[in-house]
Amino acid sequence: MSTPAAAKLGAMLESPGILSFPCCYDALSARLIERAGFTLSFMSGFAVSAVRLGLPDTGLISYGEMIDQGRSICACVSMPIIGDGDTGYGNPVNVKRTVRGYAAAGFAAIMIEDQEWPKRCGHTRGKRVVARGEAVARVRAAVDAREEGAGILILARTDALATDGLEEALWRARAFSDVGADMLFVEAPTSREQMEAITSRAPGYHLANMLEDGKSPILTDDELTSMGYKLVAHPFAALGASILAMKKALAELKMGGTPEDRISFKELREDVGFGEYYREEERYLSDISDLDE
Repeated sequence: MSTPAAAKLGAMLESPGILSFPCCYDALSARLIERAGFTLSFMSGFAVSAVRLGLPDTGLISYGEMIDQGRSICACVSMPIIGDGDTGYGNPVNVKRTVRGYAAAGFAAIMIEDQEWPKRCGHTRGKRVVARGEAVARVRAAVDAREEGAGILILARTDALATDGLEEALWRARAFSDVGADMLFVEAPTSREQMEAITSRAPGYHLANMLEDGKSPILTDDELTSMGYKLVAHPFAALGASILAMKKALAELKMGGTPEDRISFKELREDVGFGEYYREEERYLSDISDLDE
């Protein structure tokens, strides 16, 4: 049985149209993404490692840190969140525990990949993938956890294109689908031709990763729709913009000035939820006042 979040995402997958979304990394970024009108987001492991640890996405962040961050994110918004589950943090038995933990944290789906540990960002150097059997076993274990009660959707990722070529990546994507993965993600294609081959030769709901300055072509939602993609992630749209804004503001402060590009304190209070808090507080203050009279 699906969780409410997974059921919501499942309905979105079955509905017409592409699902294009920025990735989040903490509760505030998720809140802002939802307020901007997006109906889905993905908790990026790269971004969480950056903001929580100040470290690169090279396997340094742990399961416990990821799930703690995800719990805060899922509690802050009503839209479905896909969680980056990396390699599942161990063997297939560990994968099952990871899937159950992400479900309990409130995620609609979890991504499991076939890299060796420590994993790498998909658009950086040093990637290595596990053998076919282990890769498929990870996804099978994730699917088993889903069927045994976790109830969240499984996004299966392969990084084999960079290490072993397109044919191996396609074989793995098809194998992941055959064992029950709900969505597929072949990471870092380097051309339109590869992207078209991925969606045409490995049927399913495919995710495209639109990383500026990465290895893949940056395409519009219309172009990706015509290729057969269903989901489009923009992994660093929010993180990159926020880092740029902070660097600019800090440079202005260092020069003795005041940051020019900033929101008002009133808007800041609203963005972090003071308005909602005050409205909720008022309900109970009136109850207290009535009872004390």
